[in-house]
Amino acid sequence: MDSTEDLDYPQIIFQYSNGFLVSKVMFTACELGVFDLLLESGQPLSLDVIAARLGTSIIGMERLLDACVGLKLLAVELRRDGAFYRNTEISNIYLTKSSPKSQYHIMMYYSNTVYLCWHYLTDAVREGRNQYERAFGISSEDLFRAMYRSEEEMLKFLAGQNSIWSICGRDVLTAFDLSPFTQIYDLGGGGGALAQECVFLYPNCTVTIYDLPKVVQVAKERLVPPEERRIAFHEGDFFKDSIPEADLYILSKILHDWDDEKCGQLLAEVYKACRPGGGVLLVESLLSGDRSGPVETQLYSLNMLVQTEGKERTAAEYSKLLGAAGFRDIRVRRTGKLYDAVLGRK
Repeated sequence: MDSTEDLDYPQIIFQYSNGFLVSKVMFTACELGVFDLLLESGQPLSLDVIAARLGTSIIGMERLLDACVGLKLLAVELRRDGAFYRNTEISNIYLTKSSPKSQYHIMMYYSNTVYLCWHYLTDAVREGRNQYERAFGISSEDLFRAMYRSEEEMLKFLAGQNSIWSICGRDVLTAFDLSPFTQIYDLGGGGGALAQECVFLYPNCTVTIYDLPKVVQVAKERLVPPEERRIAFHEGDFFKDSIPEADLYILSKILHDWDDEKCGQLLAEVYKACRPGGGVLLVESLLSGDRSGPVETQLYSLNMLVQTEGKERTAAEYSKLLGAAGFRDIRVRRTGKLYDAVLGRK
């Protein structure tokens, strides 16, 4: 018997075509403050109260809340005086701004920036390049000038990346024992969440965040606690400026932004700067060897097409890039989560 006979193809296509609607429901509820309001209230609230406090129409809010119930983001209790809504556990943990594991900022970045680029996915596939010019009317010749086109946009991006590392950082930093490496450079370390997790896990290390000057300033002033003395900063562009000597270099979600040529150029400079016995840790979402999945990584690779100059790669492809730069004893650890780790030694 053909195993596909049990599949409900119309239902699968229906679910796929409505994926956009599902994510927009979640993004809109986050943006309006639905989950934050319900957390702060400490008790279920009625439709009228929620709509009044958030300044929305009753008819629109009712449909939004009911969709969130259907998505298991809210629970509803029907009383004599109407429907009362409360957060589910997943919303309290991941969708409220105050939670340590909040994904609010990355949701807002996807809703207000990524989706605008994805509107031009057809053009990106035809042309093989990112879509900043169509989406925002700006040149992407300098990729990160386009991505950081305003301080507000840069802060959204950095806060969004920090939210990812709040739930994924520990997995990638403990994939290998990094305790032998005491002086670490986090290249493109952005908002500093991964650096903070690293010094927490490995108290004997120091981490220097190496990033563009305006990124470093924002990280210093708004994202990294000033009392954290084990984190330092280095302003520069690692494609143009020298890379200081260190025991370990962390490149988290860096190589997927660039083509193989630029990746090779950067890794060669990292290898030259690396102390003998040191290494480089790549943190990326790895495609399977036969490129059949994971589907999240395949979608990320399309996102790299519409937003960057790069792509997601297999473990073998990253290993080849590392080997070409001179690194040896290359090991791969799949975490079972969104991001994986690859370690190369000098």
